[in-house]
Amino acid sequence: ALTRAPAEARVSFSSDELHTPVDLVDHHIAAGTNFPEHAGETTVERGPFLFPKLVRPTGPYDPVPHGTGLLDYEVELAWVPLEPIRKGGSPPYLGLVLCIDYTDRETLLRSIDVQDVESGRGFTTGKSFPGYLPVGNLFVVPRDFRAFVPDLQLRLYVNDELRQRSLAGEMIWDFDELIAQIWAHQDWNWEHRDQRVSLLGRSNLIPDRVLLMAGTPGGTIFRGIPLRHRISGLLGWLLGGWESSIPSHAIEAYIEDAKSARAYLQPGDQVVVHVDSMGLIRNEVTRFTNP
Repeated sequence: ALTRAPAEARVSFSSDELHTPVDLVDHHIAAGTNFPEHAGETTVERGPFLFPKLVRPTGPYDPVPHGTGLLDYEVELAWVPLEPIRKGGSPPYLGLVLCIDYTDRETLLRSIDVQDVESGRGFTTGKSFPGYLPVGNLFVVPRDFRAFVPDLQLRLYVNDELRQRSLAGEMIWDFDELIAQIWAHQDWNWEHRDQRVSLLGRSNLIPDRVLLMAGTPGGTIFRGIPLRHRISGLLGWLLGGWESSIPSHAIEAYIEDAKSARAYLQPGDQVVVHVDSMGLIRNEVTRFTNP
């Protein structure tokens, strides 16, 4: 059974006094579509998949650059090994921290393999811009992380509007399955900015201080390519656009409409994540652009 610290052992701080609670690396492992609702809304039919996210985490109150694309949010819980994990090993303790997995959907969609979304192709490139990985203001090491995680309710707000809410226990891959999948895919490589990258980099173990990102619930801005854009893609191809595929035409039509409608995050938007027992993230979207 879970136990809480006695009242005399508790301390109180203003959230503004708490900053990045742990020194983290810049090579992380993320799970895509690991919540059924998110998989459904993005029309990914097969199970979860993995990809590297290559960016140094920023603080819980740091600004997030808008860039020139379509900026989306994803609230996530991340496991953090306290020491390296060897194949076949099972750590007795793990750290936990909140994070927001920001994404440039324009870059991702133009890089994705539409015939095999679950390959994870394009995800590293669309998610690895500077400032796209703020972490929460608490680093929690539960006595029993397996029992602690399922009842955590993940919540994300944009301009005080609740956009995402789900229990962490709804994830498809729990920690043990995520680790098993990492070992099963440790030899895979992904293309990222003219380089080949893997889940573990040059290592043959899962390092400490890496974020093992558990995926996001439903409620992101991206909900798949609508039918009208698929039809537009077909018409664009039929009317002479044979140099590009039908899906590519559909993606370009979607991007153009999303930009015109300002459907994604805009400069000045406030994104807040708050999870009981896990802390807070509060970011303002700024006009700064990514390199």
